[in-house]
Amino acid sequence: MRQIAALAASLFLAAAGATHAVEGRYAVQGTNPDGSTYEGAAEIVAISEVTCEITWITGDTESTGVCMRYDNAFAAAYVLNEDIGLLIYEIMDDGSMRGTWTIAGQDGVGEEMLIPQ
Repeated sequence: MRQIAALAASLFLAAAGATHAVEGRYAVQGTNPDGSTYEGAAEIVAISEVTCEITWITGDTESTGVCMRYDNAFAAAYVLNEDIGLLIYEIMDDGSMRGTWTIAGQDGVGEEMLIPQ
């Protein structure tokens, strides 16, 4: 039982410190489900030991979401207008993130890269 508690605590602490490691500003390059492309900027700020806030500005659009890192995965849920979206990124060795996103109730997925600035 103590081993399970120790393992759970170590996983929690590893995830907690990891969110802070992705804080910063990023250039955004993406492709919408229809194939059109977009560019912009994103900023990630830690708001607790395990969660962060991410804000994207692409063109005239700004959206904000909650995010979390786990190992080399980074996930964000956001609201765009009145729609809920979800992104799942893979954190690359160079600190960039390659992801796929979708919006609830819509067909297709988009792709996005976050490049550290």
